[in-house]
Amino acid sequence: MPTEKQTNAPLIVLMVNMFIAMLGIGLIIPILPDFIQEFGASGSTMGYMIAAFGLTQFLCSPIAGEWSDKFGRKKMIVIGLALFALSQLLFAVATQLWMLYVSRLLGGVGAAFLIPAMMAYTADITTEANRGKGMGMLGAAMSLGFVIGPGIGGFLAVFGLRVPFYVSALVAGIATVASLFMLPETLSHDAQMKARTSTEKRENIFRQMLKSVKAPYFLLLILVFTLTFGLANFEAIFGLYVDEKYGYTSTDISILITVGALMGVIIQSLCIGWLLRRFGEKKLINLTFLLSAITLVMMLLSGEFWYVLLLTMFFFTFTSVMRPAINTLLSKMAGDEQGFVQGMNNAYMSLGNIIGPGLAGILYDVQIDLPYLFGACILLISLFLSITYDRRSSKQVLSERPS
Repeated sequence: MPTEKQTNAPLIVLMVNMFIAMLGIGLIIPILPDFIQEFGASGSTMGYMIAAFGLTQFLCSPIAGEWSDKFGRKKMIVIGLALFALSQLLFAVATQLWMLYVSRLLGGVGAAFLIPAMMAYTADITTEANRGKGMGMLGAAMSLGFVIGPGIGGFLAVFGLRVPFYVSALVAGIATVASLFMLPETLSHDAQMKARTSTEKRENIFRQMLKSVKAPYFLLLILVFTLTFGLANFEAIFGLYVDEKYGYTSTDISILITVGALMGVIIQSLCIGWLLRRFGEKKLINLTFLLSAITLVMMLLSGEFWYVLLLTMFFFTFTSVMRPAINTLLSKMAGDEQGFVQGMNNAYMSLGNIIGPGLAGILYDVQIDLPYLFGACILLISLFLSITYDRRSSKQVLSERPS
């Protein structure tokens, strides 16, 4: 069993890698509208470009997760970072619209290789007792990168719209080289050979997802989807919503998102271990789903700045705590299939990132409050599913006890 010192060093490298990847994803947000104007593209083009990233991430996640079981976590992490660096560089030098699409598709593949492998790596180097803390720290790096990304992107864009992508490509390239030399492989050669020589034929992602319906962790994967859907639904139209309904400025919106998300990151990184020990994964998941749904509804009641800021902080905190709780429970149920399960985890998360913003935009055009009302309903349905899962698990444990 790895010592705490042996665990901390690789975990720090993983957190830096996750931060860099999410930073690169986040910095495109304030730049993309102006960037695609150079190509005479429309708003729908921007939407398709954002979806392209999630599409390849969704399609490739299960494959990459399985490969991390067959060829090791380190190789997948290094390949993922290299692909991500290449995608950012391609975006920076693009002279035609198709190059931007290729860049986004390639970035999604890089994320698919990177994220499941890092989650499986974290599961490898932690015990069940401290796995929640490890997943929480990794999740905090993910959230922090995405939160800071837009701010850094906007700052660097002052020097040119392409500058943020050159910087992101350079930093990702450095992280690739650092990971190659600093990360030890955690999956033994015997375990890799066992996975490679397995006679089970790999099925495509759609068959895998159909097959996952029968898995004991299926409801947890559904919760990953609904959590991601709710978060993406909230973020996608937040700026439009508070601007049109309450007359907020771009500075107000930047403060709300940055401060709210940073608070979520801080609570997640400092308190997730204690919260998991205090409440356990299942109670914590149920509680945060309920509170997240209530927060979305309360968002509709007032446009007073400090009120909205407080609710934004609450929402990001609840969702930030919820994700590592679900991931920890998933990793405990994964056994020796960490790579595969984390690949499916990433696939369901990608679906949420694809469907959430699109549906939020459609509902927003129908009625301005509908996205948040619908998001609250989805989170409450998730709470019901989670409670059902808890009861079914309890009955299974009781039935397995000797009489």
